[in-house]
Amino acid sequence: MDMEGMLVLGGLIILAIPIAVIYLLVAVSGLRSRIVDLESALAGRSPEAPIPARADTAQTGPSPWETPEKGADQSDADTAETTEPEPKSAEPAAARVVAERKAQMASKPVEPAGPTPLQLFGSWLIANWFYAVSAVSLALAGLFLVQYGIENDLFPPTARVLAALAFGGALIAAGEVIRRRFGDSPDVATAYIPSVFSGAGLVSLFGSIAAARLLYELIGVEVAFAGMAAVGLLGVGLGWLNGPLLAAVGVIGAFTAPLLVGSTVPASPWLYVYFGVVAAVGLGIDTIRRWAWVSVLSVGLGFAMGWLTVLSGDESMVLGFQAYVAILAVLAILVPARSFRPDHGGTLVAAFLLDPKGDRPEFPTLLALAAVLVTSGSVGWSASAGTEPFWMAVVILMIFAIAIVYWTLSAPALQELVLLPVAAVIAVIAIEGVELGPVITAFLTNYDTNPEADFPLAVSLLWGVGMVLSAVAAQRAMRPGLSLAWGMGGALVAPVLAVVLELTWRPAETIGAYAWALHAIVMAAMMVSFALRFARADAPDRTRTSIFVLSALASITFAIVLILSLAALTVALAVTVLVAAWLDRQFKLPLMQVFIAIGVAAVGARLVGDPGLFWALDAPLWEMVLAYAGSLAAFIAAMALLRGMVRKTATLILDTAAWSTGGMLVSLLLIRFLDDVLPGHNTDTHWAMGLFAVIWLGLMLVQLLRIEGLGGVLAFVRGGLALLFGLIGFAALALGLTVLSPLLNTWGDDVAGPPVLNTLIPAYLLPALLLAFGAWRLRHRVLRWGLGTVAVGVAVYWAFATVRHLWQGTQGMDLDKGFLQPELYSYTVAILLTGAVLFYQSLARNATALRRAGLTVIGLAVAKVFLIDISGLEGLTRVLSLVVLGLSLSGLAWLNRWAQSKSAPVD
Repeated sequence: MDMEGMLVLGGLIILAIPIAVIYLLVAVSGLRSRIVDLESALAGRSPEAPIPARADTAQTGPSPWETPEKGADQSDADTAETTEPEPKSAEPAAARVVAERKAQMASKPVEPAGPTPLQLFGSWLIANWFYAVSAVSLALAGLFLVQYGIENDLFPPTARVLAALAFGGALIAAGEVIRRRFGDSPDVATAYIPSVFSGAGLVSLFGSIAAARLLYELIGVEVAFAGMAAVGLLGVGLGWLNGPLLAAVGVIGAFTAPLLVGSTVPASPWLYVYFGVVAAVGLGIDTIRRWAWVSVLSVGLGFAMGWLTVLSGDESMVLGFQAYVAILAVLAILVPARSFRPDHGGTLVAAFLLDPKGDRPEFPTLLALAAVLVTSGSVGWSASAGTEPFWMAVVILMIFAIAIVYWTLSAPALQELVLLPVAAVIAVIAIEGVELGPVITAFLTNYDTNPEADFPLAVSLLWGVGMVLSAVAAQRAMRPGLSLAWGMGGALVAPVLAVVLELTWRPAETIGAYAWALHAIVMAAMMVSFALRFARADAPDRTRTSIFVLSALASITFAIVLILSLAALTVALAVTVLVAAWLDRQFKLPLMQVFIAIGVAAVGARLVGDPGLFWALDAPLWEMVLAYAGSLAAFIAAMALLRGMVRKTATLILDTAAWSTGGMLVSLLLIRFLDDVLPGHNTDTHWAMGLFAVIWLGLMLVQLLRIEGLGGVLAFVRGGLALLFGLIGFAALALGLTVLSPLLNTWGDDVAGPPVLNTLIPAYLLPALLLAFGAWRLRHRVLRWGLGTVAVGVAVYWAFATVRHLWQGTQGMDLDKGFLQPELYSYTVAILLTGAVLFYQSLARNATALRRAGLTVIGLAVAKVFLIDISGLEGLTRVLSLVVLGLSLSGLAWLNRWAQSKSAPVD
């Protein structure tokens, strides 16, 4: 035999390894059952009792391929888990067993560790490797018989096929003779021999039929299909009689036969039919004998061989592959259920993932999940092969999703599987748009080549897919079982798919904004119809009604986004928030708070980011006022509608949004006014920095107030936004206090306006008042003290600059020019007045802390008088100043003593 033949033979011998692995999986249950029996026997004996001898069953014991019944296996496992030395008690043994079972069910102890799979695999492979190699060798003999005839041209094609058929039939007959005469049980010398012969014969039969069709075209498609079906039925019967080893040999051999026999011809779409029949045979064996691993082997190899086939073909092979994997998933769902309507019950996979300590999903549910997952991914991957595969993938996934929706009426454990084909549809559409595949390319260039071309329907058809899926899910929500989840699916699928189309396909650029917006309006109308239907069905509960109302509002919002201008769009979004509040008021829809929160965030993003503040500085005044004042009015009106209702989240969001929007409106109006009446630019002045600080610090306070009022999972996001906005706001304030301050240089323009009422107010007083407001509203102690301290500092800065402007004028603001004596005295008076106000507030509020603060401020004024002011005063002015200071301090000292005697200190 040449080197190539040796390599082929070596590779085929390796095929024994999968059979050994399958044997290992089944052997675990058999060995475990025997170990449990032994432990149970030992638990019922005294420590001194001898252990009965047991014959070595390494080769002749019970067959590890025989899977024990579920009930018996669980009973044995329970006995093993509760095995302990029997306590000395008069309690009957049955009662003790019942008590132990109850304790076991409550605590769910971990099973005792048994032999590892690797150890079991090594032991079996050493003792029984020759069975697997023998089965593979005999199976290859029939296949090589055909190949030998091809290579040497010894026999005509018909004779080659008939020889392979005869060889396969002889092997099956020999196996049956041995089984009937000598038996096939593990305790006889002929153990596994009938399975080896019959399995090899099945492989030879499958290979000969495949050769007759694929290599020589001796038979038609119908005859080939009928022949494979007949061999498949024969395999089911033999598997029932001979056991799992035969099933393993038959399934693996049947799947690998076309790789050997058909290696000399191109891949044919009829290979999918062949693999489908083989997979159905394997699933049929499982549904009769309940050998779960046979289904895993059949479905797994079915998908693997489908992938190998499609990778070696052209676009026609892709279309066949898509249909093949879909049918394979249907078989994986229906055949184990033995019905055209699946009845999978038990635990949902999602529920198990959320609670791994709970009940596990049953095997048919896991098999269906794996099959649908692989099918959805395979069909989605193949959609990029061309125009026809794209549309074929969309149709298959849509039909598959609809089928699952109606199948789950009697199979509640499969309800969540519908998410997989739906997600695959959305992914296929998104990837086509991102990668500019052939379908979207034809759509975008429809009018480029022919301006009078017909209206392109690609986007409309895809949008219709989302509408159909939403409608089906909404109809399913009317039935029992996860009705809320189905309702959410019905309300979300169509809008999500429309958004994906907008982001990736950009339909408005081809069919126009109004035409694309009309799609959104139709979608909103459908959601409204479902909302009305659920309102009648669910009264007085309005949860599902709220979901569809939210979807309708989102669709309307989507439409207005497409057709309105910048300012009008912002106001329209704010109006949708108002409409949501009105709907909540009228129909008691608590979930409208979700839309209010999202709508306020969307409006805020437009007011701040896109088009944002920089647009507001240069846009026409009426548009700017329309955007900000219109949004403010909508927020205030929405708050008024929610008054008296328990809507904490929506009320807090609207309240903070109204304050921040009002602050931005006032700040922007002041910036634009001052920019019109004063020289310079509106971004490089001390007052512009102050107003920018008001805007961003106001946004920071909004996020901080929402964190304190709402908390939740978004607290970290809001904290990050508050940090970002705070950094911007404090940076602008710092620029106004230093680089652009009129006290330090002339870069930030001179102070404009009369004394007191000038540009120092927006530059410093407004930020100080805003920070003081934040310190008053916030409850966090550190934030209150921090913002309060900064507010006091900025307010003192404003007061100092205002007094200096009063005495020095615009040209003398620079500190390098020194101080006037009346100016210094004015500072002293201002400090004394501040201390007096604090002292008065301490008396009015009976607060010791304020009294101490007032005394501290007065002490600073006294220090200033003696250290700074007195050196510049002369004559009677100096005398009069000291007299007034002394009398004032005497009066304040008397008031302090009186306050201490009349009330207890209150901190």
